[in-house]
Amino acid sequence: MHRLLAAIDLGTNTARLLIGRHLTDGTVQPVTVSRRITRLGGGFTRESGISPEARERTLAALHEFAAEMKRHDVEHLRAVATSAVRDAANGKDFCREVLEATGIRLEVIDGEEEGLLTLRGVLAVIDNRPDSLFVFDVGGGSTEYTLSHGETPLFTRSLPLGVVRLTEGKGECGAMIEKIDRELNALRDEMEKERLLVKLDNAMLVGTAGTATTLAAISMSMIDYDYRRVNNHTLSREEISAIFKRLLPLSPAERLLVPGMEKGREDLILAGCLLTLRTMELFGFERMKVSDFGLLEGILLSVQE
Repeated sequence: MHRLLAAIDLGTNTARLLIGRHLTDGTVQPVTVSRRITRLGGGFTRESGISPEARERTLAALHEFAAEMKRHDVEHLRAVATSAVRDAANGKDFCREVLEATGIRLEVIDGEEEGLLTLRGVLAVIDNRPDSLFVFDVGGGSTEYTLSHGETPLFTRSLPLGVVRLTEGKGECGAMIEKIDRELNALRDEMEKERLLVKLDNAMLVGTAGTATTLAAISMSMIDYDYRRVNNHTLSREEISAIFKRLLPLSPAERLLVPGMEKGREDLILAGCLLTLRTMELFGFERMKVSDFGLLEGILLSVQE
């Protein structure tokens, strides 16, 4: 039996650990998954970067991850940091502190690699897929859009459209929509110039990461989250719009009473809904397939045994 491998995805909102194995068919066998909403990008400023409070929350989560990997006798680890750390003025200092405190060496990746690793993870689980996939990964600080033909990536871009960034930076829905539309229209124009929009006609839209999986969990009124049920669940634009309208008038505390809502996302879900709906509307999709697998599984598949 292959030794256990580990992957860490340190995002702007969530820190995640996956311990598992590569299977011979190119997929992942999870052994354990741990996730902590640390809001690393909370209180982020351009001048000082990651806030002291966010740093402490995240270090506590990474200490837990280090202990979990030790218990499972993990042989190889790849730990990746994304938008919050790569944009932070104190990002290098934070990575050094993490290494000294936990022994975890963080690798800060750019948006393009993030999109390609996400695609790799999605391909490991999506069923009944057509020739083309249009994958979008809504994160806390950025959103990656990747178009593939078969397993070959054709185009990937990272946009500054994360749910923490939108919620803390814009606040109300009108301002968020204005920012989302500006970025997505520019993306659409770029894809049109590269003659890629036509490839979306028969493509499957796949949403991955917290917004998409939360929408799936709410759709199924899921009390106890089960990634196996979430993987390949399909949502219509109409249903996502109905979920948004249901959540909009509620306070964050009231949203936590909605089955499927994960604690720590109750203030971010509106931004995630708007980004999902505007993506579907501007790129002409009526349905979205959900993948719980994404960046984290792609990282694990990239670990050398």
